[in-house]
Amino acid sequence: MSSQVSADQFRQAFREEAREILVDLEAALLELNERRDDMELVGRAFRALHTIKGSGAMLGFVELAAFTHNLENAFDEVRAGRLAVTAELVDLTLAALDHIRAFLEEPSQIDSGAREQLLARLRTMTVPNEHSHGVEAQLPEPLPSLSTMSGPVRPWKIHFAPGPSLTRSGSDPLLLIRELGSLGEVESTASMASVPPLPDLDPERCYIAWDLVLRTAASLDAIRDVFIFVEDCCELCIEPQQQTAVAEADLIAKMLEEKRGARGGRRHYDAPENASSIRVAATKLDQFVNLVGELVTVQARLGELAARRDDPEVTAVAEEVDRLASALRETSMNVRMMPIRGTFEKFRRLVHDLARDLGKDVELTIQGADTELDKSVIDQLSDPLMHLIRNSMDHGIDLPEDRIARGKPGRATIHLSARYSGASVLICVSDDGRGIDAEAVRARAVERGLINADAQLSDSEIHALLFQPGFSTAKQVTDISGRGVGMDVVRRNVDKLRGSIDIASQSGKGTAVTLRLPITLAIIDGLLVMVGDAYFVLPLADTLECIELSREQIDTADGKHLINVRGDVVPYIRLREHFSVTTALPAFEQVMLVDTEDGCYGLVFDRVLGNCQTMIKSLGRVYRHVQTVSGATILGNGTVALILDPHRLVQECIRTIGPRVRGHPLRPGYDGDALCARRLRDQ
Repeated sequence: MSSQVSADQFRQAFREEAREILVDLEAALLELNERRDDMELVGRAFRALHTIKGSGAMLGFVELAAFTHNLENAFDEVRAGRLAVTAELVDLTLAALDHIRAFLEEPSQIDSGAREQLLARLRTMTVPNEHSHGVEAQLPEPLPSLSTMSGPVRPWKIHFAPGPSLTRSGSDPLLLIRELGSLGEVESTASMASVPPLPDLDPERCYIAWDLVLRTAASLDAIRDVFIFVEDCCELCIEPQQQTAVAEADLIAKMLEEKRGARGGRRHYDAPENASSIRVAATKLDQFVNLVGELVTVQARLGELAARRDDPEVTAVAEEVDRLASALRETSMNVRMMPIRGTFEKFRRLVHDLARDLGKDVELTIQGADTELDKSVIDQLSDPLMHLIRNSMDHGIDLPEDRIARGKPGRATIHLSARYSGASVLICVSDDGRGIDAEAVRARAVERGLINADAQLSDSEIHALLFQPGFSTAKQVTDISGRGVGMDVVRRNVDKLRGSIDIASQSGKGTAVTLRLPITLAIIDGLLVMVGDAYFVLPLADTLECIELSREQIDTADGKHLINVRGDVVPYIRLREHFSVTTALPAFEQVMLVDTEDGCYGLVFDRVLGNCQTMIKSLGRVYRHVQTVSGATILGNGTVALILDPHRLVQECIRTIGPRVRGHPLRPGYDGDALCARRLRDQ
């Protein structure tokens, strides 16, 4: 049973690693389609195919390995100069990647007819090869050799000792050494130092270790790729062979020491010292973060208890727990953070395929791919970004001849970007297409009865109509768009992430859709405030500064929601009025200035209690329409506090409050707006 479990674990690890390799391979192919003489990209594609084939065969994915071998043959022909990179070769390989994904995920769903047709087309492009006879071909020795590699031949020293779980997973160490042989000349020495007495011998374990010298022109990455799927369950050391006698003696001494350690049972192969990373299931990571969040809540309770008892010893313990909880929380958040690069890069294939199908010439450019977000946010980003790009490709980007007639370059551009903005990340999908036809959107909305024919709408209100369920301006339904579900999906998914959407468009110039999303959905630094007897948490990253609001300042503004901040007039929102709190007013209220998408605004509270670390809890489906509150948390005293979303709070007030000064909303019914603003600035 344990052997089967271990084998399944290794096959799952192979699937996960292969998915990542396929993403990189797809990106390499799309770049190769633009730079067809770039042999570095050819080598990158070949190595990826070679790794999938070799590791797949070793772990029992025989059909996958045989299928991939045909692709590997083609790229070996390219490396040897016998086959040119063409658009047809790139498209065939991209189609083959879809079959490889099917082998990994749902082998039973593979269309064998389409697969055979693809292989037949691929074989007609390559030089006849006695090893290549379809899917049933026997897997030959791996193809790369010294003659087909560029660069000087260098010697490498490799120490390879399988761990106890390696052979139980179905992996064969000898296949790995044969794989090394495909990269160059190998000299090997087997060490029996770890073989135990016969009564203690486990027949399912490999006790032999190998010290190898590999002479090859391949890079360190290519050598390490041979062990990519077993590196976490073996002892592996790869380093250039030193040419000096001293270095040689040091290496021999190191090997002898390792052998003595293995003989004494001191080497623990399941967690090798050279492992730089481990793979952890996402569910375990989520559970870990949830437990850290609970610890943060308990720590807050301990802090409340220490404050009430006024006991120096309890206070010292509470402060120490606070320090440790903060460090643990920071570490857990960093573990969950991932760069958005993988999500961005996979859309290169989507743009390539849609451009081919629609007869358009489009380039996808990417900026800010190293921006990091919480994994749970990234996991939910694919669908909305996919719909935005499909919408841009179908509706926004015009045909090359139309672009040239309008004085534009024939090649269009879709730009994906990400950047930080306080506690949020701004992700933008923009294009240089024809822009949004506001009149067409308006006419369609009138036709569907969404607005009256004489309704006066701003550009933002017209753009908001695009997110209505079933709304589309397409004249006919296609495989790409026209059903009115894309933008609705974008809005619903962004709402789930407690984000917001902004659309900017200029006729004939293009459109930009910006998603504002929280960096994390788990734990945030907040500012604890009170309005009446109610507690609220304001995300600390959105705050600028706190100032007092006196009765005199309110009177000076003639009841207007404006305050003078060092000569600048800033509008504010009184939470007491917004939430209909009727308790007695304090002598001084506190204005917290926040940075929002719509500029600087003030949020007025009764009291500001201080900083707090907060675990965000969902309010549930009953409160899903409450846009100004992003969640709730439990304080140390057991009280529930609502977590405010300042961006949506300001946007809601802008929608409901009419007159403005300098673009800011004011209370309706007052004709002296300019006079009021001038008086405040003159204070």
